[in-house]
Amino acid sequence: MNDSLKNIASVLQANSQGDADITGVAFDSRQVKIGDLFVALVSEHDGHLYIQQALANGAVAVLVDDQHAITPDIPAIIVPDTLLALQRLGQYRREMVNPKVIAITGSNGKTTTKDMTAAILSTKFKTFKTPENYNNEIGVPMTLLSMPDDTEVLVVELGMDRPGQLTVLSHLVMPDIAIITMIGEAHIEFFQTRDNIARAKLEITQGLKSDGILLVPFDEPLLTQAAVKSDRQYFGEKVSAIQALATVTTFTFEQQKFAIPVMGRYNVMNALAAISAGKLLSIDLKHAALALKNFDLTKNRTERLVTSQGVVLISDVYNANPTAVAAVLSTLKSLPARRKYVVLGDMLELGTQANHLHAELGPKILDTDVDGVYLVGSLFNQNTAPLLMSKMGVERVHLYQTDQLKQLASDLLAISQPGDVILLKASHGIHLEEVVQQLTSEQP
Repeated sequence: MNDSLKNIASVLQANSQGDADITGVAFDSRQVKIGDLFVALVSEHDGHLYIQQALANGAVAVLVDDQHAITPDIPAIIVPDTLLALQRLGQYRREMVNPKVIAITGSNGKTTTKDMTAAILSTKFKTFKTPENYNNEIGVPMTLLSMPDDTEVLVVELGMDRPGQLTVLSHLVMPDIAIITMIGEAHIEFFQTRDNIARAKLEITQGLKSDGILLVPFDEPLLTQAAVKSDRQYFGEKVSAIQALATVTTFTFEQQKFAIPVMGRYNVMNALAAISAGKLLSIDLKHAALALKNFDLTKNRTERLVTSQGVVLISDVYNANPTAVAAVLSTLKSLPARRKYVVLGDMLELGTQANHLHAELGPKILDTDVDGVYLVGSLFNQNTAPLLMSKMGVERVHLYQTDQLKQLASDLLAISQPGDVILLKASHGIHLEEVVQQLTSEQP
């Protein structure tokens, strides 16, 4: 972006002092670049405490709330609520650039679908996608503010953990196409039932343009039978010849063969959602197949890594719920390996159903027929471990608390050998990425 402080203040209908040329926006003082407007958000940490650090790092102005004093010598915009101001600024940027917008949400698969969709649309359009996991009330406006001036298509991921959240985000991005990947148990602690989760996911249509299209999986009644005002289309049908291999998954759709460089049959549905979005914007299947052959996958989403010792890691440690864990366990079962190990960390935000849902995974873990199981957290240790120990033997089931990740990594290094496969899956709050980092950085 390239704008003046005074014009931004006018857009926000806010008071200002001084002026400056703004070339970017940042809310983390450590990530400020020269020319940025620093937005002092009031959340877990009060951004107003870091104004001087932001200025020292190159910020040329600040966006502050009217409850904090700011000296007259600092160029500033003063608003009642800095988060609402950031969102309004993001919405302004969306209106100014005016790209086609594909918005994606879902209990599982939204990041992978985002990456696939962006790859397909990049074959024809100048495309920008949500960086990393910028998918909440802060991340979505930051995505809008980060997109280049010449963006023709924006592929934006929308996260959700409470009712009403997607309504706000949908109005921010005003999608032309909205995709719901699936309905699972993520955040069921707050929603109680999958039906409530489906209703919350359907909020993505609140900001959908009047001629916009909603894409939903053909086999999810909670979405196919729901009352929606928008035009609804389905994805997931007419697929055949699915074959899931160690490093690639192949399938045929409408007589076109596809090969995606990710493991797991469940990723076929993500690909079909992306292909359907591409078709709506006139991308032919041959170009879609070429794009998906080598698309860039966001880190830690069923990522295949190989350690210096020749051990294959399946790293899927960004989030976890029962549906996702069962799917990746099924993938592990089909992979060839010398020996297989599974590392599972607690699935968070399952509320009163947490004990039951963790226990239900016991038979699925047993069906995978792994050589060893490593469980992290009280939920798996208390609800899943007893069954596994009785069937597999105590010597093959290993229990850890969440503060024992270094010991877990050390134990895995001690037992793993070339040709072994280790699956790691957990909610992000368990921080199994620390184990992945230690396993991949260890030298022989």
